[in-house]
Amino acid sequence: MRILDLYEKMDETGRTELIREHHGAEEPEFSVKVTPYEREGSNILGLARIYFEDSFVVGNVSIIQGKEKKFVAMPSHKVKQTGKDGKPAYQDICFPVTKTFREKLYEKILNCYHQEKELVSERGQLAAQSQARMERRGVESEVPFR
Repeated sequence: MRILDLYEKMDETGRTELIREHHGAEEPEFSVKVTPYEREGSNILGLARIYFEDSFVVGNVSIIQGKEKKFVAMPSHKVKQTGKDGKPAYQDICFPVTKTFREKLYEKILNCYHQEKELVSERGQLAAQSQARMERRGVESEVPFR
């Protein structure tokens, strides 16, 4: 059952909460868009948006460089409590419920990040090559101001 179908059923019955029955744990369809970026001194490598069934978007999903590997962090907010190490604690706002869906989602986000990173790199190389060709020809890269 789709998310919108559940809302319609809630509206019809007047209930404020419905439990979705799991018959084979049907996973929602989703797509991912990632914007890679690098900032000096930051371990955030990019931000992702997840589009569920073209009806619901989750933004502010971070791709983070950990000590050993990259990982995905879902949107979160700072809570009043501190962690065991005395640092501020954060609580996820939304998150995958099942392990299989989490693995599928995070894998797709990381794969999309690597694809976008390659595209950005290729575009940068093409721009640098174009700039070098223009300089060899003696063409100024900036358009003169009139």
